[in-house]
Amino acid sequence: MPIGACMAKGKAANVLQPGNHGSTYGGNPLACAAANAVIDTIQNENLCARVLELSERIRTRMQTELEGTGYVTEYRGKGLMIGAVLNTEENAASLMKTALQEHHLLLNVTAGNVVRLLPPFILTNDEADQIAVKTCDLIKAFFADKK
Repeated sequence: MPIGACMAKGKAANVLQPGNHGSTYGGNPLACAAANAVIDTIQNENLCARVLELSERIRTRMQTELEGTGYVTEYRGKGLMIGAVLNTEENAASLMKTALQEHHLLLNVTAGNVVRLLPPFILTNDEADQIAVKTCDLIKAFFADKK
């Protein structure tokens, strides 16, 4: 259920007055009820803390799996938005197609050499481990093909 909001402060806060601006995904009652339910779930299930646990689990697993290979120069991101910067100038976009077709894993490659993961907050530990291992397998295969 999409929802949108526009927020401003300072001088910009006085530009729009009630009724000046409409939005397809603005604060209609259904969208607001859905947003409240999502916020309640995040709070009641302590998902923010869980995201930190899962993020650490995935990063640690990836670092362990790829230790000593030199394939990744940096891990970055926040929460479950995880980026692994590959040690190559070559565009690694081929990883996306292989990931989806052969491993049933949806990932993105940005800036040519950054493998980006954006898994959902509701992963199990086993699913987090599978994502880390499959992503590492893809990275290893990508570099093996370059030799």
